[in-house]
Amino acid sequence: MAHLSRAALRRLSVATKSDRRHSCPHFIRAFPASSRAFHSSSPRRTDGVFRELTEQRVRTPWIEALRKRQAEERYPAASSEQPSVPKERKLTPKRMQDSYSSVVLPLAQDPWLLDTYLNSSGHIRLGTIFMDLDALSGVIAYKHTGDDVTTVTASCDRIVINHPLHEICDLELSGKVTYATGRSSLEISMQVAKAPQAGEKVKPEDVLIHCTFTMVSLDPTTRKPVNVNPLIIETPEEQRLYKLGERNSKIRKQRKDTALIKHTPNDLESDLIHAFWQKQLQYHDPYDELRKPDNVHFMHDTRLQTATIMQPQNRNRHHFMIFGGFLLKQTFELAFTTAAAFAHARPTFVSLDPSTFQNPVPVGSILYLTATVVYTDPPLIGAPGENVDQDSKYTRVQIRVDSKVRDVEHGRSKPTGQFNYTFNVEKNIRVVPRTYQEYMYYLDARRRAEQVKETLQEEGIGLSPQTAEDSVTE
Repeated sequence: MAHLSRAALRRLSVATKSDRRHSCPHFIRAFPASSRAFHSSSPRRTDGVFRELTEQRVRTPWIEALRKRQAEERYPAASSEQPSVPKERKLTPKRMQDSYSSVVLPLAQDPWLLDTYLNSSGHIRLGTIFMDLDALSGVIAYKHTGDDVTTVTASCDRIVINHPLHEICDLELSGKVTYATGRSSLEISMQVAKAPQAGEKVKPEDVLIHCTFTMVSLDPTTRKPVNVNPLIIETPEEQRLYKLGERNSKIRKQRKDTALIKHTPNDLESDLIHAFWQKQLQYHDPYDELRKPDNVHFMHDTRLQTATIMQPQNRNRHHFMIFGGFLLKQTFELAFTTAAAFAHARPTFVSLDPSTFQNPVPVGSILYLTATVVYTDPPLIGAPGENVDQDSKYTRVQIRVDSKVRDVEHGRSKPTGQFNYTFNVEKNIRVVPRTYQEYMYYLDARRRAEQVKETLQEEGIGLSPQTAEDSVTE
C-alpha cells in the first residue's frame, strides 16, 4: 500500500464504496475471508473494556458533553445548587437477584477481541479484566440505585485469584449487590469464571477471580451522599454473603480507626522498627563483619513513577471524571513493572488488597502514580515468635501505588487513591525501610498482609506459587 499513488488510492476507495453498494462479489474474491474489511471509521475496540460494558459507560460523544457544559457555564440555572435528589424519597427494599448482571467475553471465539486482552507473551492482561470488572460494578450499582443518583467506586476491597486458567477460553463476568443497609454505600460481589455451556452453571473450580467493590451514591448536583435501597435477604446463601459484607464493612472502619496516620505503632511494631535500625547500623559498622546482602534492597531504590494526562476517551458515564477501571489498569501495570524491576523475575499476581479511591480524577488533569515495594514476605526480620523461612524459593512482594492529580498549570494538587498489589516472584529477595515514612509504609503493608492472610484462610482461597505460575493470566 505504501507504493500506491494517490490516484490509485482514490480509485480503490471509490471501488470499495461501489462494491459495498452492490454486495461486491468480485471484491470479496479479491481478498481472503480472513482479511479485515475496510471501514470509514475505526470500529469501537477499546483497550480492555468489552463493548457491551463500554456502551453502558459512555453514552454521549465527548464534543456534545463538552458543549453542553460550556453552555451551562455561560447560562447557569438559578437552581443549580439545589439537590436534584429529594431527601425524602421512597426506597423500596430490593432483592439481591434484582441487580444481578453478567456478560460473556468470547475470547476463544473472537481473535480480534482477544487481541485487546493479551500481552506480548500471550497471557491475558489482568489490568484489562479489572477494567471490565469496574465497568460491570457500575452496571450492577445502577440497576440497584436507579439513574437519578451518581454512583462512584469508593474502594476495591479485594481481588483474588481463586483458580488459574490453563487455556484461553470464553469468560463470564457476573455479580450483584450483596450488602446494602439503606445508607449511601453498597457492596458488590463479582466473579470471573470460565463461561459455562448453555443450561449449565459455573463450577467452583472454574472461578478465576472473586472480588468485592464498594460503591457510594451521591447527589448529582451537590455531590453529597444519598441513601439507597436496602436489601431483602431470602436464602441462607444470601445471608452468608450479607454477613461477609458486614465483616468487610467492620474491617474498613477498624482499619480507618487504627490507621498509623492517627496512632503511633504498637509495641510489637516499635520493636520491629528498632530491630531494622540496629540491622542497618551493623551493615555500616566498620568493626562488624556483617554487610548488606545482595538480596536486600532499600525501599527508596524500588520506586517507579509515571505522569499521564487524562484524556476524555477514558471518562466515566458522567463525562468529566476518569473511569475508575482505567485507574485500576494503570496502577496494576505499574505495580507489575515495579515488582519485575525489583526482583528481576516475572511476577505472578496474587491479589489486589484493600485499596481506596479518595478523590475523583478530572478529565484534562495530569495523573501522577508512584509505586514502591513496601513489604516482602518472608520479611528480613520477623516478629518475636514468628516462623520465617529465610531460605524460601518464593517471595511475596507487596507494591503500594499512590496516585495524585495536578491541573495542567500545576497550581493545585490532591491525592486520589492508594492501591495495594501483591505478587509472587521466584526469588529470595527482601526490602528494608530506612526513613520514618518508609517504616510507616512497611508497618501499614504488614498489617494489610496479615489481615488479608487471615480472611483468605477463613474462606479457603489462595494459590500456591507453583500453581499460579501455570496460569495463562499475568
